Amino acid sequence: MKTPIFYILALCATFVFTVSCSSDDSENPSGNPQVITTDLSDAENIQLFPADHPLNMDISNTPVDPNSDLILSNIGLGESLFTDFGSGLYEGSPIGIPYVVVNESQPRVPILFRANNYDGDYGDESDPGPFPIPLNAPIEGNGGGDSHIISVDVENGMLYELYNASLAGLGFEASSAAVFNLNTIAYRPDGWTSADAAGLPIFPLLVRYPEIEKGEIDHPIRFTITRAKIYEGYVLPARHLVSGDTRDELLPFGGRLRLKADYEISSFSETNQIILRAMKKYGLILADVGSDMFISGAPNDNWDNDDLRNLRQVTLDNFEVIELGEITTRTN
Repeated sequence: MKTPIFYILALCATFVFTVSCSSDDSENPSGNPQVITTDLSDAENIQLFPADHPLNMDISNTPVDPNSDLILSNIGLGESLFTDFGSGLYEGSPIGIPYVVVNESQPRVPILFRANNYDGDYGDESDPGPFPIPLNAPIEGNGGGDSHIISVDVENGMLYELYNASLAGLGFEASSAAVFNLNTIAYRPDGWTSADAAGLPIFPLLVRYPEIEKGEIDHPIRFTITRAKIYEGYVLPARHLVSGDTRDELLPFGGRLRLKADYEISSFSETNQIILRAMKKYGLILADVGSDMFISGAPNDNWDNDDLRNLRQVTLDNFEVIELGEITTRTN
């Protein structure tokens, strides 16, 4: 696991309020870029994609897919939800996928695409830099595992995401990178990955503690299953697939699970009820290969890890697969 990078900009350290430690040009290629970050809750005050974007779609009344029972049985009806986020540290790293919120003054830094011993080079399916990411932006797992970096520009409504990333001088190296304009309905080019295998944005699909403070999660929640259970195809708004096969019992990227409307949630805490209500209204969306029924969120010291574990009471037999529609495959 790589050494944390926060010492690099110790003179500029900030985690909540906007600060500036340089007046150089925003590109500033010859010196340390300014560190300009804002409160994470600011990201909850902007619209994440237009109201009619698929990721903002209420699926409460969407028909069930004809293959729902097959797909759920293949994943495993007894599989429990696992909240892959929380407070504190696990093996020395914050629990979940972190993000940083910036404004339009954040300097842009270069992005170099490369392969390493974790994954390959997907620069040909990536958006080029430079990106407005602070050099002290948190890296998922402190540089171990998927090593996502996420920067949300709240003033311009832009989202910048890196996969398998690491600090490299005055910029970052990564296996892939994606930019999403949060003001439009636009998808990755057909067949392109993103910072996630499905070609989806990550940030809008995370469970974030400021949403709990607002009292509502208004989007689907990112989840993973193992590769052997994933259909070789995708449904919008996903744009990328992984190798496998096309049996009816497999779920494609972008496929959604919905918590059944009659599932009783009153015995759960208010925090968990907010999460479960989102699963009934917006569902879970398959975004990446990983452990079965892991749902993704951002780390925050306010999470109660013991309370989040109570969501393990929710098993897959309490879900249904909503109608998938047309699945894009390699031969389409």
